[in-house]
Amino acid sequence: MNTSPVIGIVGSAGAYGRWLRAFFETRMGLHVLGHDPADPGSDGEDALLARADVLVFSAPIRHTPAVIAQYVAQSAGREAGRLWLDVTSIKAAPVAAMLASQAEVVGLHPMTAPPKSPTLRGRVLAVCEARLDAWRPWLEGVLAALEAECVQVAPERHDRAMALVQAMVHAGHLAQAGVLRAQGDALADLLPLRSASFEMDMAMCARILSLNPAIYEDIQFGNPHAGEVLQGLAAQLARIATLVGQGDQAARAAFRSEFLDANRTAFGDTALAQGNFTFERLGYLLADLADAHTLSIHLPEDRPGSLRALLHVFERHGVSIASLHSSRTPAGEVHFRFGFNSGTRLEALAAVEAELVCSGIGQVLPG
Repeated sequence: MNTSPVIGIVGSAGAYGRWLRAFFETRMGLHVLGHDPADPGSDGEDALLARADVLVFSAPIRHTPAVIAQYVAQSAGREAGRLWLDVTSIKAAPVAAMLASQAEVVGLHPMTAPPKSPTLRGRVLAVCEARLDAWRPWLEGVLAALEAECVQVAPERHDRAMALVQAMVHAGHLAQAGVLRAQGDALADLLPLRSASFEMDMAMCARILSLNPAIYEDIQFGNPHAGEVLQGLAAQLARIATLVGQGDQAARAAFRSEFLDANRTAFGDTALAQGNFTFERLGYLLADLADAHTLSIHLPEDRPGSLRALLHVFERHGVSIASLHSSRTPAGEVHFRFGFNSGTRLEALAAVEAELVCSGIGQVLPG
């Protein structure tokens, strides 16, 4: 095992390929080679097979097993003693394809689109160990650097879970978008009447429709367990529609029994309490973010004590803070969003802005 290996990324021009390249180069300080048919200037396949100690497959889901099989044939045993990884949303077929090689094999699935942050902190990473020995310490270091919540899972179990976690959830939101389209209701006309649930669901719809459609297509068509799950979802919705259409007291009793009481019992008290708490937290966050009475501030000096100095400026001008949220941009800048009580004087906020500009403590962002 090379403790400072050369990384090869197959699919380096894709969104995750680009993110992985930045992670390995910037976060890990490693040399990275990349091949992608969409990038004529990328390294050749032979260069990756000859020089890469760790090969990462980041190809489209539908093509990944065939791409891996091509590399197995082309490598012809040179991969022995090396490590092969993939980062697709389906695991059984890619892992099986990699196991046809002589490399050590681990399947990975980051449960998020490529983030704007440099790591996967706060996100889940499914890890499917298939054949891992000499490379274990190095891979453990990579997983630690990724800062993800790593979940060990068998490839088949992963794919069955993804039929529920991804395929069912995405299909439900796409169906909601289809109903809105069929009803002729514009989202912009409905959002003023939003509930927190509707706003979250519509955010999910917008997220799916904004990203690469091929990924969402492959999550449905590439998972062998998705069809059965979607049939079950359709049957549940059809049953609700039948009961609502029936409309009498017997139908109401059946609805309560089947869809409220039985599901409440199946979830269990712990999951209900945790899920309800999560919903309330998201609801508070949405309310804070909808508040127009805010200031967004960038702290140029990302060091201990910077926030304290910023808060002292608010204190000196008698401004009380109602909410505070922080985020980090892709470039690593720390941004804070402050919300204030409705009675906050505008001249006090103007004085805060003026002192921040004059002192250089923070930069007030537009909007």
